[in-house]
Parts: sequence; C-alpha cells; structure tokens
Amino acid sequence: MAEEIDWEIPEAVRPKPGEFAFDLDAALQSVVGVQATIPEDAFTAQTLGTQRAGSGVVIRESGLVLTIGYLITEAETVWLTTADGRATQGHVAAYDQETGFGLIQALGRLGVPALALGRSGKLEIGAPLVLAAGGRDHSVRAQLIANQEFAGYWEYLLEEALFTAPAHPFWGGSALIGADGKLLGIGSLHVQQSIPGGPPRDINMVVPIDLLPPILDDLLTYGRPHRPARPWLGILSAESEGRVVIGGLTPTGPAAAADIRVGDIVWAVRDEAVTGLADFYRKLWNSGAAGVEIPIELVRDGRTVWVRVKTLDRRALMKSASLH
Repeated sequence: MAEEIDWEIPEAVRPKPGEFAFDLDAALQSVVGVQATIPEDAFTAQTLGTQRAGSGVVIRESGLVLTIGYLITEAETVWLTTADGRATQGHVAAYDQETGFGLIQALGRLGVPALALGRSGKLEIGAPLVLAAGGRDHSVRAQLIANQEFAGYWEYLLEEALFTAPAHPFWGGSALIGADGKLLGIGSLHVQQSIPGGPPRDINMVVPIDLLPPILDDLLTYGRPHRPARPWLGILSAESEGRVVIGGLTPTGPAAAADIRVGDIVWAVRDEAVTGLADFYRKLWNSGAAGVEIPIELVRDGRTVWVRVKTLDRRALMKSASLH
C-alpha cells in the first residue's frame, strides 16, 4: 500500500495565497500521489527500478488519472494517494511510448475533482505557472522559459516540449497548471539549461497537454494509440557537434543483434545523411512500422560500416504488452 512521501518545497518558491486568480487549493486536490511496483524480471526493471513513485492528475470524475508513463510501465500494482492521505488501488489503463503519457484508472472512489484540460499551445514565454506534485507545500511557482523540440537519448522525440523554471525536485507526473487553473502538461524530466557566462541551471521538461486529446479515445479503448508502432532499435544515443554517437545498447535489442557497437557514429539511414539526434529518429521512423529492416551507415574506428537492423515494437518485450 502507498506511503506518504515526506518532503517539502522551499517556501520561497511555493505559490502564495492570492497569487492566482483561480482557487489554487481546489485545483491541487486533483493531484494525487502514484506508487507502482514492477516485477523484478520486467524489461524496464533494471533501468527504471521496481519501486517507482511520482504524481498524477485526475482528469475525469470517474477516477481517470493522467501521469508520466515511465512510472507505471509494466506495473503489477499501483496505488493512488489523495492530498488528505486516502489511498486507492489503481489499474494501468494505457501507456503511449510516443508522448510518454500514461493513464491509471482508480479502482475505488477517489473523492477529488477532475482538473480541466487547458491549451498548452497558447502559452507564452514567461507565463506564470504552478508545477505541483501535491498541495502548496509540494508545489513550485514556475515560469515557462522555452517551448521547443526535445530529443531524448532513449529513442524519444517531442516536437514542442515545455521547459519550466525553477525546477521541481519531484517532477515525475507532476501537474503543470496555468493561470486559468487548467492542466497544461505533465512533468517528465529534470534537465539543465546552459546559461551564457554562468553555471547551468536546473529546469524541468514537461509533456504538453495538447498531445493528449488526439489520442485519448484510443488510449481508453486500446491502451495505446491505434496506429502502427514505430520501429525500435534498442539504443541509447547522444548528440555531439551534430554527430550521433551510440552510448549504450539494450543487450536483447535489434541494434545489438545487428552488431551496432558503443562508440559507433551514425552517419546515414537509407543513404540519407544524419545531421543530429532528432533527424536520426525522424529518418528511422519514416522508414516504416516496427518490424521493418533499416540499413544504417556507421563510422567505426575511422572506417565506414553498414549494418541492417531488423527493428521491433518495444512493447513486445514488456510484461504489460499482453494487457491490450
């Protein structure tokens, strides 16, 4: 069963009473704690752990909770905890690899209001926001500092991610709430922003809520978007001066089977030059659905090497794949 997490946000960055035109305390009731237990032999257990904790947001009166998907991937048990400490078991309803969103259906009555969805695409730089993982003591008064492309090393790409500061220390699944009291995104990552002439500062990457409505019906019906899965290689990549370098491999993944190696530089996909990490992903995903064989040109020890990778749908390796 879930346990209350004992931590607080420094008072200086908490939202103050009367600072927003809407009832912030009422909106924060919709934010719940999420704790998930994952089997030790699960595909993601080694990388994401078997005990995961974060937050989620009630978005429907039926007890449907939106969170970040990595908290609940392959979960065998999920508990939801309201701000007043009541715990209810939940069921993993959906996970979308492309956006990163996850859905949990509460199996009991949560007794908290649903938070309305806003329009993240209308946000302007400097907009006042609240990034919340609970009540005021667990919330950060933030601002939007960027709305831009984000390419993750684990074969993940958002065309327009939201970046907020100051950083929330417990960001996973947190609720980004706008000045109108509506949900604008779900906290995903802690990253650093380079500052000219100074040290980097800590910020959060947030998945924008505008990505949810187009896929929500599919998520509730099928547990995922009803479209072919993207081809997956099983690599961890980094970008350096426009070059994509292989930094890690899933031992049982397609790239390892094709003899792609750590340290290889990705030069081209299907005879098309790769100019960066986002460009690499787009060229992979434009090659067809999961299962397609993709020729990739690599530079290894100063020499050109060609490999052909028989891609997979990564869901096939996960325990939750059989649920939908």
